[in-house]
Amino acid sequence: MQTILGASGQIGEELARELKRNFTSDIRIVSRDAKKVNDTDTVFSADLTIKEKAVEALKDTEIAYFTLGLPMNSDLWEKQFSLIVRNVIDACKINQTKLVFFDNTYMYPQDDRLLTEETVFDPVGRKGKVRKEMAEMILNEIKSGELTAVICRAPEFYGPAKTQSITNTLIFDNIKQNKKLKVLLRDNTLRSLIWTPDASRAAALIGNTPDAYGQTWHLPIDDNKVNYKQFIALASKIYGKELKYSVIPEFVFKIGAIFNKRLKELQELLPRYKYDNLFDDSKFKKRFPDFQVTTYEQGIQQIKNEQQ
Repeated sequence: MQTILGASGQIGEELARELKRNFTSDIRIVSRDAKKVNDTDTVFSADLTIKEKAVEALKDTEIAYFTLGLPMNSDLWEKQFSLIVRNVIDACKINQTKLVFFDNTYMYPQDDRLLTEETVFDPVGRKGKVRKEMAEMILNEIKSGELTAVICRAPEFYGPAKTQSITNTLIFDNIKQNKKLKVLLRDNTLRSLIWTPDASRAAALIGNTPDAYGQTWHLPIDDNKVNYKQFIALASKIYGKELKYSVIPEFVFKIGAIFNKRLKELQELLPRYKYDNLFDDSKFKKRFPDFQVTTYEQGIQQIKNEQQ
């Protein structure tokens, strides 16, 4: 059996579909309010802050995928995320389950250096520090030899359906609502964006590749690095109309954060928009050369088709 911990979001849902398509029909979906993705799935509703529930959730599981997310709330992250990861690690050990840990880039330095799997963690802000702690817990367990695990790390999302990201919110949601698009800080810095179904497909592939374990993998993105100005120009071409946008300067966020808690939570993510975001996925592409990455043009076209 393969079990998805936190399958209510876009990554978890698409992961369940990919596992069913290419690897197994024996899938368990675990979340606080678990629902089937495929007809053949089994479900288990659990609060993973409770160790006993985590152990029960992974019973008879060969591979567990950690795709669980929490709302953008630093207090909540500090209170729950590391606790949940500790419980999942312990549950994997008890059940002799392999762990595929789906990660983001918050623990990396927020500047223009090339980000590889070997980049030293240097987080900015509270949420970045939590993600650093979570990743280090997995890495320490791998090093000790007590846990068979692998880290799959993805940059910022863009994608269809339930995809939640700054790019989806400020660009594609505004296109759908016929509103002016927004870009954070600068429109001329290069972005590394991953198509969410590609992230899920790659995680499923890594999870079912025995020699991939014991290390970190950057998940694959379009080789064509673009800035938001170019990205929106491409979207304008695909949508067949000029998509106008405005660049939101940093001082607007600083003022808004005084009154808006969500903007306050987003502030620690802003530095990544000041610099080129250079995410290196060459390790994955060398190991899995046949993996077909969705281009920005293909992704934007799919979002457009979905919105019609």
